[in-house]
Amino acid sequence: MELKKDSNAVSIDMLLIVHSEKRRAAHGTHSDRQADPGALPQRRGGLQGVGNGIRRWQKFEGNDVHGNLAEKQHPQQTQVITSYDNQGTQLTVEVHPRDAMPQLLKKFSLAKRLQGDKNGNTRPRQPGAKDAHVYPWDRSSLKSMPLDLQEFEKLDTYASQVTVKSGLDELVSDLLQEAHSDLERVRVIWIWICHHIEYDIEAAQEKDRQAFKPTDILRTQKTNCDGYAGLFEKMCRIAGVQCMTVPGYSKGFGYQTGQSFSGEFDHAWNAVYLEGRWHLLDSTWGSGLVDSATSKFTFLYNEFYFLTHPALFIEDHFPDNKNWQLLKPPQSLKQFENNMYHKSEFYNKGMLSAHPETSVIKTVNGKATVTIESCAPTLFMFMLNGKQEHGLLSLRKNGMKLDIYPPTVGTHKLQIFAKGKSDIYSSVLEYTLKCNYVDIGVRLPAELHQPVGPSWFSEQMGIMKPSHPDPIIHTSDGRCSVSFSVEEGISVLASLHGDEGPITEETQRRYIFQTQREKRAELKVQLPQAGKFALKIFVKKRLEPGNYVFVFNYLLCCTNTKVNWPMFPESFGNWGQDNELLEPLSGVLPANRNVPFKLKLHGIAKALVKGQDTWPLTLNREGYWEGSCNTAGCQEVYVMVLENANHNFYSYILKYKVNAQ
Repeated sequence: MELKKDSNAVSIDMLLIVHSEKRRAAHGTHSDRQADPGALPQRRGGLQGVGNGIRRWQKFEGNDVHGNLAEKQHPQQTQVITSYDNQGTQLTVEVHPRDAMPQLLKKFSLAKRLQGDKNGNTRPRQPGAKDAHVYPWDRSSLKSMPLDLQEFEKLDTYASQVTVKSGLDELVSDLLQEAHSDLERVRVIWIWICHHIEYDIEAAQEKDRQAFKPTDILRTQKTNCDGYAGLFEKMCRIAGVQCMTVPGYSKGFGYQTGQSFSGEFDHAWNAVYLEGRWHLLDSTWGSGLVDSATSKFTFLYNEFYFLTHPALFIEDHFPDNKNWQLLKPPQSLKQFENNMYHKSEFYNKGMLSAHPETSVIKTVNGKATVTIESCAPTLFMFMLNGKQEHGLLSLRKNGMKLDIYPPTVGTHKLQIFAKGKSDIYSSVLEYTLKCNYVDIGVRLPAELHQPVGPSWFSEQMGIMKPSHPDPIIHTSDGRCSVSFSVEEGISVLASLHGDEGPITEETQRRYIFQTQREKRAELKVQLPQAGKFALKIFVKKRLEPGNYVFVFNYLLCCTNTKVNWPMFPESFGNWGQDNELLEPLSGVLPANRNVPFKLKLHGIAKALVKGQDTWPLTLNREGYWEGSCNTAGCQEVYVMVLENANHNFYSYILKYKVNAQ
């Protein structure tokens, strides 16, 4: 090769060896697209994408080449192949049709071809010891360098509104108008790409699609992960910031817990050099998600993948060169495959850790326990095989505890969701449960929802100082009394749910009798039979319209097979929550008997019991209305009150049934 010498020319002795391309079939299906993080109930969780969506990055057996690797392209188009060795030397080769003028002969000046950074550095430094972060994560930050995201607000707004006028150089120039440091330069490029470049689903399905050119990406504003990474690198180099494209494996679409990775790399992301260290980012996963049901892309910005802490980035990104993990010690591919995968929403919503730390859990005596630690109080829910059943989830001030009881032996899928500051639950964790034993005695009611037991959330909703702080209540005779303080202006409603017996939607509240003394509510519960029941607690602000809101439930357990309590009497709207019923508590009265009555009623002028005849109640010194009635000849008995002594209209407040003679 002869090169025309000039003051800027560089003489290179080169031996170019071209091997035939060997494609190795990937084991399993992966992708480069992050998906809907599992919002319920509208959207499913997990990672979403389409396979075969990038150039076929090949694994080289040696360590002599690193960076952008060779790819198959159309033979009639000029191909540019760029590689870096371990010392950071860049080698660029053009492959072009015979009749075309080689571009390298026109411009083969190293100083002109490589964009330098602001300090004049033209060669990207390879990652070394000073770039490495300690593994595992030290919980210090989600980022690999100190950032105040509020300081980016104006810059982000500006970058997101910049439009393409002509070419890439002018776009970068416009973006840099408000950027005054390398960090800000990287930030405006990141924001612009994440808000303007759409993931090309159709292109991702084409196995041998040619590489995306920056000009084509700007024109269509669509690309795949290879295009995202390539465009980001190109824009950074124009901006004078050192940037590398890093190929590797990802836990994307089609990823199965515990699966192995081999063959072609399925993803590409970037490393940028800032303040003397390399940092990692993924603009593909930062831009949005693909809906698993419609296969349509939606812009949904994800801050997590901007300068992500390497100890977190390694959870779903495994680079071709271990040095690009930026970790000490680096993780092996086997560790990457076996390590617990926390989705980005796990950290976005303030989670710190989860136990067990392995993604596959084996039950012990039919039970598995999962705990999560969070930075702040957080709402959680779970799904086992797609249903909110067979588990007890209790909230803690900084996390939660979940006891799960698979209903059958075999393998089960457990998903855990967190709400955070938004109104949408997002998938944060997935486990595979392996169960070899089922304890039939631990069957839980299907209506037992989360959370179980009082918590910070029930306090927030106006229920405090519960008599039973634990989520499970055991009763030997089928009766129990639960009480708690109620915030001023809050109404409480309770219902009982079981899988067997006579409980229906109409009668589920009749096994609970609610009273309230001053600011403390009491729920007297009588179970219709032995078994397990969900005691649900709802609240509502009295002066506000709308429905009652579910807060939590207790699990009531009774093993006494002799239990067969009747319902409480039916109460009507005029029965005040501050009233108190001492007797009779059973909603079914014996026939042909004199039955005593004792109640505390507030703001009442007169009270009576009406059956076949009418029996007045009298007010004693302790403030209770007392009396009795005879149930002979009647099927129903009512307690009635007169609220105003000047009126003659009595209101029904309680209704009893009388046993058949």
